[in-house]
Amino acid sequence: MPPDNNNNGATIHRFELVPFQAEPSLASVRLHGRVGLERGPQRLSIQFRLEDPDEQVLLAAPAEPPERRDGLWTTTCFEWFLAEAGAESYREFNLAPSGHWNVYRLSGYRRELREDPAFASLPFELERRAAGLELRAVVELGGLVEPGAALELAVTAVVEAKGGAISYWALNHPGDEADFHRRDGFSLRF
Repeated sequence: MPPDNNNNGATIHRFELVPFQAEPSLASVRLHGRVGLERGPQRLSIQFRLEDPDEQVLLAAPAEPPERRDGLWTTTCFEWFLAEAGAESYREFNLAPSGHWNVYRLSGYRRELREDPAFASLPFELERRAAGLELRAVVELGGLVEPGAALELAVTAVVEAKGGAISYWALNHPGDEADFHRRDGFSLRF
């Protein structure tokens, strides 16, 4: 789907994530949203909407206080991957329904995964609903990417069913297995 532009000049992509393999207990789940980029100042905004009418998705209880944590992808977690076009390095952003978060910097495909020191926090808003949730975050990109650089983005999620089954959701799944780090999966362009 081609991007939209809003009144302040932001480029906005709407997205719908699809599971790598169907999980019967999650058949009624829908995961969609939008991501936008403003160029001046460089700011990325993202919104995930999880619709779960049968309430089958396992959502961790809110944490007080939310903090930086590793391994959020072992249960329900909303993610995106950001890279400058043509660069090997990229960042991975993880947000959990508990409020925990992390941002990693990688030097190349699955290489040198390290917490990104550019982020001391990653505030986001989470609104729980009877049959799902909405998550919103805004990330200042000044100093993280070159001004005006062409950017590539992958939007993904790990979804755990209440029965324990894990499913992997993305805009597309270009390989034989679920692998969010594949650059051919970074399909949104800014």
